Amino acid sequence: MPRRIKSRRVCSLPACRCFRPEQGAKAAVPLTVEEYETLRLIDYLGLDQSAAAARLGVGRATVQRIYAQARQNVSAALVEGRPLVIGGGSYDLCPRGETCGGRMAARGRKEATDMKIAVTYEDGLVYGHFGHTQQFKIYTVEDGAVQQAQVVDTQGSGHGALAGFLAQRGVDCLICGGIGGGAQMALAEAGIRLYAGCSGSADQQVQRLLEGTLTASQSATCDHHHGEGHTCGHHEEGQGCGHHGGGCGGHTCG
Repeated sequence: MPRRIKSRRVCSLPACRCFRPEQGAKAAVPLTVEEYETLRLIDYLGLDQSAAAARLGVGRATVQRIYAQARQNVSAALVEGRPLVIGGGSYDLCPRGETCGGRMAARGRKEATDMKIAVTYEDGLVYGHFGHTQQFKIYTVEDGAVQQAQVVDTQGSGHGALAGFLAQRGVDCLICGGIGGGAQMALAEAGIRLYAGCSGSADQQVQRLLEGTLTASQSATCDHHHGEGHTCGHHEEGQGCGHHGGGCGGHTCG
């Protein structure tokens, strides 16, 4: 028997399902809903393929294949002047819908007007390593403006528990410095939008996010998670990530 195709999880159906050229009556190019979703996650929201795979509930190799097919179909429609019709496929709508990326805006655009933003925090600055942060500053945003901000202790939570810690507090976005790949996937599964590679004033980074000028870095990964003596991205060999009691010295990890 043929192998059953696993349903892919999508946040929401596309608002427009058919695009047609001004002239011509050529056969339409099909684009499945999961193909549309990979384009939305990777090209529109700027997620990497690992994070997109976590959102879809499939492996990275599957996302690569779906993404490649989606781009080929869109290219064919544009180059050949054919209609593009979105529909069909093997997918399930995510029950969390709006909180699972559906209402998160694209890079460079203004974010949703009501949300919670968490920042890895120390002494007013963005702390440089997600997995070692001892505090988050959580901002409550209503109508596009910060209404309340509170510093909360992580209570000793490690890499694996911090995504759940934030999800329990209703956080929609995280701003941080360096972060490991596993933590990125955990945040994606929790529906938390990630802005990594940030430094400087926590308040200023939040304001940039609300203004739509803060972009998500795809090169802020700290790859160790095996204790002391690691290196983070561009550090010199044997040099640690700052002093993990005081951040990464204001620079970007990775």
